[in-house]
Amino acid sequence: MPIALRLAAIRGVGNSTSWCCGGLWDTHWTGTSTVCRGVIGPVVRAFGRLGGYMGLMDKIRGQFIDIAEWLDDSRDTIVWRFPRQGNEIKMGARLVVRESQVAVFVNEGTVCDAFPPGTFTLETQNMPILSDLKGWKYGFNSPFKAEVYFVNTRQFTDMKWGTQNPVIVRDPEFGMVRLRAFGAYAARVVEPVKLLRELVGTDPQFRTEEVQEYLRQMIVGRLGSALATARVPVLDLAAHQDAIGTSLATVLSEDLAAVGIAIPKFIIENISLPPEVEQALDRRTQLGIVGNLEQYTQFQVANAIQDAARNPGGGGEGIGIGMGMAVGQRMASALAQTPAAQQPPAGPPPAAQPPAGPPPLPTPDQWYLGVTGQQQGPFTLGDLAAQVHGGALTPTTLVWKSGMAQWTPAQQIPELIPVFGGPPPLPQS
Repeated sequence: MPIALRLAAIRGVGNSTSWCCGGLWDTHWTGTSTVCRGVIGPVVRAFGRLGGYMGLMDKIRGQFIDIAEWLDDSRDTIVWRFPRQGNEIKMGARLVVRESQVAVFVNEGTVCDAFPPGTFTLETQNMPILSDLKGWKYGFNSPFKAEVYFVNTRQFTDMKWGTQNPVIVRDPEFGMVRLRAFGAYAARVVEPVKLLRELVGTDPQFRTEEVQEYLRQMIVGRLGSALATARVPVLDLAAHQDAIGTSLATVLSEDLAAVGIAIPKFIIENISLPPEVEQALDRRTQLGIVGNLEQYTQFQVANAIQDAARNPGGGGEGIGIGMGMAVGQRMASALAQTPAAQQPPAGPPPAAQPPAGPPPLPTPDQWYLGVTGQQQGPFTLGDLAAQVHGGALTPTTLVWKSGMAQWTPAQQIPELIPVFGGPPPLPQS
């Protein structure tokens, strides 16, 4: 019949007889413990051996990995190494590779097999490279040691770039111009094996911050040539930012192909000029809006005079006088610059009153020259010879004096022919 184990406290010194486990047993007290010498002894020892065996099995099971997977809870991890911690991977274990992931096995520093998204049972058939390196034969079923790297192949869209120093380009309108620019881009891993070999190495967790500075330097190095080859004026860059960004994405993807990275999207948010150039452009824009500068100046002067009249105190009178003088000078200058051709010739002098004494001596004729659209003179007949030597008066120069109906070339006026050194014309018969 089954024995009901009812444990009772055992007290005594030396050998004694007492009730233990529901029966009379010979006990021996040693220090603080009592050893039962009966049927219960082998039972307890059997249970002790069973517990040790279970602990050993748990330890053995902990040394074998039966599933390898990665659940990414970050937004910036590119490569993550499965934490094997010295344990062996069980042959026939499950490998779970999720979408936008690639699993790569590395054996003693040598990149081996790569697994796309899916669930795989690790066997010699689907690990040919690792099997060759290990020397496994077909059907090998023992645990093995290898490192598993999970590579994130999704797009990392939170990448920023900017120029710390300005980029110098040649503009057809402004000449040498310094430009600054900033924006964002997306990066993704297209060749996991190349990335592990060239950039990751043995890093257990490779993040975007470890490669972002390298990518920024590549971008800045290519930005100047991209702006130069685009042949777009500075004032038209805003309209061509998308095209320049697409071109840069293609060029950068070609440069980064050696490390297994591509740039699917490149965005230029802003291209800015130095502050002094922007101020000059603002002034130029203001002039374009104003239009006729002369009319704008007159309008400004008129407003200033009106404001001064409304404020008679505080120097308003002086400002009004100064503005009035400026307007007068401007009007006088405008009248002086009026072409002489638009001025009507002076009319005949009024009839002289009969003098009481002898009439005054006749005054020499006053000649006027039209040189390069400007009126010069008056000159006497003797002064015209000096104008000929100076090159201002030629035979084709237009001349005029009082009494002539219009301006006439000098060679058509008989009395001016001697001025050029030629003989007077023959009298007509």
